Amino acid sequence: MSKVRIAITASLLLLIPSLSTEFFRPVRSAPPSEVAGADVLIAQALGPSPLAETLRILCDEIGGRPTGTAALGRAVSWGVENFRKAGVDDVHTEKFIVPQSWQEGTTKVEVTSPVHFEVKAVSVAWAPSISGLDAPVRDVGEGTLADFSKLEASARGAILLVHSRPMVSLDDLFNEYIKAPGIVNEAVRVGASALVFMSTRPRNLLYRHTNSQRGQLDRLPMAILAREDAMRVARLIESRGLVRMNISLPNKIGGPFEAENVVAEIRGSERPDEVVILGAHLDSWELGTGALDNGCNAALVIDVARAIHDAKLRPRRTLRFILFSGEEQGLLGSQAYVHQHRDEMDKIVAVTIFDEGVGRVSGYSLGGRKDTEPPMAEILRPVQGWRSNIQTTDAFIGTDNFDFLLEGIPTLVANQDPTDYLPNYHASSDTLDKVDLRELKVQEAYAAVTVFGIAERPERVGMRQSRAQVEALLAETQLDQQMKTFGLWSEWESGQRGRQQ
Repeated sequence: MSKVRIAITASLLLLIPSLSTEFFRPVRSAPPSEVAGADVLIAQALGPSPLAETLRILCDEIGGRPTGTAALGRAVSWGVENFRKAGVDDVHTEKFIVPQSWQEGTTKVEVTSPVHFEVKAVSVAWAPSISGLDAPVRDVGEGTLADFSKLEASARGAILLVHSRPMVSLDDLFNEYIKAPGIVNEAVRVGASALVFMSTRPRNLLYRHTNSQRGQLDRLPMAILAREDAMRVARLIESRGLVRMNISLPNKIGGPFEAENVVAEIRGSERPDEVVILGAHLDSWELGTGALDNGCNAALVIDVARAIHDAKLRPRRTLRFILFSGEEQGLLGSQAYVHQHRDEMDKIVAVTIFDEGVGRVSGYSLGGRKDTEPPMAEILRPVQGWRSNIQTTDAFIGTDNFDFLLEGIPTLVANQDPTDYLPNYHASSDTLDKVDLRELKVQEAYAAVTVFGIAERPERVGMRQSRAQVEALLAETQLDQQMKTFGLWSEWESGQRGRQQ
């Protein structure tokens, strides 16, 4: 197959109007075998494919798909069916247990005094149910320790309103997540009855987050309020003093249940026991239809498998494609996969994850692994003219590479332009019309070159780290502090999570 070369024709370039032949020119400066593989994969990814229709069915016909719902069950079947159509050697599902099921009921929030109006709101995911809570509202600012100290005894039994700043960057989103555990801790400590968070998005846009990281019920009733309504409540408190609110969160809560990951593979020709993983999460929140987060990338993973199959390229190592469930509830599907396959961790060469919509890829976050930077620059040389070969060595909690990183495996998370992704993140506006299919196909070509290049490379992109090396990486990247904030450090210390030795 290394002698096969498919030229990128003018007709293919017409599919991507914003890209010129200059976009692809760096492919020709690569070694001959690398050129052949890159050219054929790029041509297959950019050419006609079922990608758009596959994604349309997931978003428009299946829709939003929280873990534990019938919609996610249909999405799992969608994944299996489309992997089979893609021509993989094997596809199957792998089950794992989520501790509790959760679905939002008919959330109702209204101010009852000194004036009456309904407040647009949604429940925070995995928040407990409550019916007809009528209580005073206390303004706790941004929920700092200093803000809580000003309330003193007046917080007991009250509904606490937490302010937010408008979200304009990924750092703002991360801060929203990282502040929440401390706010919940303080609210529980002072005896609050409920928490209501001001939306970080304007124009009444509502979205779903969870502050629980283990798929278990949280400690307080919590809701996200439309930004404009929350600001009105804050102004009433400031001008009139006493404001009362009535909250009903009739959430449907059940016991443990089985969820499923979808796993497919193209077996390697020379080293089939060594595995390169390409993954994305299949589950989503349900206010929108989970198009940017993360339906587009679930469809991408399937179409990368199709492109490699249709190109008649057989990688040296096995390529494994995984659609994870339970990501939105705390990376539950990828954690379960790592635990179920712990005896195979030495054989996993690298894990690549796409989880930020369809923004242009600039390179990968390497999870703190500086040693993988030179090999990845070499692998991505065929696409370096795309301005997409700039790696970063940060590390973070937030997507399905995390438990593989804790096992010492090299991981790559696509760094993407968040311009369209952020405003629609977890929101009712996350729908198919937000997906730029032209960019998604470029993204697919990039992913295909990445994983095929890792699988073909004679040497690994990086060795598996020991537990001591992983712990040093956690400290160097301050990932240990993130884990402590989210209550995950004890799982590392006890050996429940991460490499054992």
